[in-house]
Amino acid sequence: MGGSASVSTINARFRGGSAKPSSGPQKSPTGSTASQPPPPELPTQGSQSSSASLAPKVPPLPNSPSLAQTIGMDDSSGVMSGDELISSYHLPRPLPLWLNAQYAKHIVKGNFMTLSARPKTVEQGEWIAHQVVEHYRNLWNFVRVLHEKEDDGTSICNSTSCPRMSAGANHSFTWLNRNREPVELPANEYMTLMQRWISGKIDDTNIFPTDPSGVSYAHNPAITTTPLSQLSNPGEPEYIGKRSGFPDKFVDICQMIFRQMFRVYAHLYWAHFTEPFYHLNLEKQLNSCFSHFVLTATALDMLKPAELEPMQPLIDLWAANGTFPPESKAYEYANIRAGERLLQLSNVPQ
Repeated sequence: MGGSASVSTINARFRGGSAKPSSGPQKSPTGSTASQPPPPELPTQGSQSSSASLAPKVPPLPNSPSLAQTIGMDDSSGVMSGDELISSYHLPRPLPLWLNAQYAKHIVKGNFMTLSARPKTVEQGEWIAHQVVEHYRNLWNFVRVLHEKEDDGTSICNSTSCPRMSAGANHSFTWLNRNREPVELPANEYMTLMQRWISGKIDDTNIFPTDPSGVSYAHNPAITTTPLSQLSNPGEPEYIGKRSGFPDKFVDICQMIFRQMFRVYAHLYWAHFTEPFYHLNLEKQLNSCFSHFVLTATALDMLKPAELEPMQPLIDLWAANGTFPPESKAYEYANIRAGERLLQLSNVPQ
């Protein structure tokens, strides 16, 4: 599933189209002529869901009889039970299809940690830059599916079906306009601005330098273990990526990019998992790319636990079913009891 190859079949499956070979390597999937200010850091809470009301063609998850009961504490352990944790998420009923373990599977089996672990000979800043570009390419393949036009000239994600950029009923996201004022936008417009903004950052050689004389790929393994203090002049600040020529704000920019990509993934799951991805047999590709994304983002401290909230139930499920190894930060951030309960609701033996 490494890299963008895991989703290379999307075009071939979409409405009977044929897969077309790539025209050549590019730094980012889209152009970067339009410069946009970064979106705000925090989502707006309490907005209505923008998900289209499309019924899946499979039986929905059964409701748990205990979900409607008053939330309390487990008498034996003094901690919240799986049902209580799930209730605290205020999920819709029936539960979303992607919270059924039968539809949260991947195209491959194995330890996804191996795809997220930094090789010892690669400097940390270089590794973060590589992960930004690779995960953006993966995500862009799925967004392109949403942008494809129907026979009537509209796309699946449009201002009518998704009037705001949201992830269910409890989370929506705003964009900063030129006056740095938060504004609500239809999801398709938000994602277009997001693509332009991220592409602009990736293509900016002041942020992602490409000059071989300015970027070290750490050919000597010893260089990656040398303290930054020995590579810098006395009094100069130290930061990740400095030895490879990245700017001092590099990590902050990458964190913001990962945050934006997470918001798009959250919208894809909440509003479009069934239509189009499940109906195009692309749910396993989406799951594979997103689980890899979460493992990488948490391992590199690009996303914090609070920022994972819109997709917390799926993270719980993947931690409980073994997708996220116990040694991973994604597993550490999960509520295992909630994940185990979701497995029970899916009739999956544990």
